[in-house]
Amino acid sequence: MLPRHSSTDFEHNPELQERKHQLRTISKALARFPNRGTVKGQQLDVYFSSSEGVSYMTVCHCSLPVAKAFCFLEDLRWEFTACFSSADVSLAVRPYPFLEFDSTIQKLKQQYNQHGGPALEVTLAEVQDDLKIHPPQVVTFEEVELSNGIGNGHVEPASGSGQNVRLEPVTAPGVLSLVLNIVCASLNLIRGVHLFEYTFQDDNDSFWNVVAFFLAFVCCICQCHLYVFHSSLKKQKSFVLLSVIVLCNVYLLGLRNWWQLLFHISVSSLSTVLILSRRLQDKVNDCGV
Repeated sequence: MLPRHSSTDFEHNPELQERKHQLRTISKALARFPNRGTVKGQQLDVYFSSSEGVSYMTVCHCSLPVAKAFCFLEDLRWEFTACFSSADVSLAVRPYPFLEFDSTIQKLKQQYNQHGGPALEVTLAEVQDDLKIHPPQVVTFEEVELSNGIGNGHVEPASGSGQNVRLEPVTAPGVLSLVLNIVCASLNLIRGVHLFEYTFQDDNDSFWNVVAFFLAFVCCICQCHLYVFHSSLKKQKSFVLLSVIVLCNVYLLGLRNWWQLLFHISVSSLSTVLILSRRLQDKVNDCGV
């Protein structure tokens, strides 16, 4: 069960809307993570706790102490178990079968917002002690996506769910970066092939210049692929490609002027930014929880 409630504190915060959008994806991966964990964001973090087949999740500001966030989830668990039995949970088959529990969530949330924590300090102390012994696992949303089986731009639908996750539509800057990357790749290939004809007639330096041109060509094509299709370890791969392109162009400084060098590095940097900013988009086809 994924508790659903709206926040009155950050309702117009774009990151909050994004975290709410991610809750469904996170809930599908909870079975592969420990019973307690945190999905880190920029300003807002998602905390989750699972017990007896029920998962409890909350979105909190990163400045909130971790113990208070999990104390809220613990109080939520006690309230839920007081309202519903394990038989109620096992027999729940329709979407959102516990909507009446939302009023309890709102009351508990209001209590935390007004008093800054639980009503009983002993509860907070117990959670703090438990967190020292069993610290929550910290994961990134990308790890959650990978745990859901995402690969190469799509995911396999989970059992009993019609949810498909795809990359966001290609934007106008994205199209521009693809075109510029193809131009850079073509320039590298043409210069490399042209220089290759004289490799065996010149010194050893020409050989490494050819390698640098071809390596830059391959990296440009890989950047295009990384932008169009989803890939695991996207952040690491994008920075490696950017680093290799920069090093290759610096090595080729004698064969390129500073303006050409700046053009190639700028295109590669733009592509890296757009690769990292293009995220996965949930397309929900059912009302599953």
